[in-house]
Amino acid sequence: MEGNTVESIEMLLPQLSWSTAMIMLCVTVHGIGLATITHFVTTSDSDQRGDHFPPVSVRGIAVTLAIVYSLFVLHGVEIWLFALFFRMVNAFPTLETAIYYSIISYGTIGYDDVAMARNWRVIGALEGICGIILLGWSTAYFVRFLGRIDLKER
Repeated sequence: MEGNTVESIEMLLPQLSWSTAMIMLCVTVHGIGLATITHFVTTSDSDQRGDHFPPVSVRGIAVTLAIVYSLFVLHGVEIWLFALFFRMVNAFPTLETAIYYSIISYGTIGYDDVAMARNWRVIGALEGICGIILLGWSTAYFVRFLGRIDLKER
């Protein structure tokens, strides 16, 4: 019995270490991405800031779409980081399966993890936790932005 515990811990430690590194990388990428989006959405001229235009205007719609598209790209980068990691460690036989698994794990949709190499499954599960937190962060960012735009017609 004790041998199984030691073997389990030896299998778990690399997964937890790599999970921590991947989550830290994705959180950093996400934070920098949101800061970059904010930089491009808000200008130095306070009259042109994202919170001083009607939402139903060409500029309002363009800025809203730009934020949504940027968030999709940002999450795509994070999904690809996990997928490339999975391929690097041979957790999946093809890049397509690694990407597919990463997408559905990141979005917490779920997947039959039996297809994944056993010694990397914990990272797949923790990707789901990372994804839901980063998706929530993006949602909060987007809602906060929408709440700041001027709803009164000028």
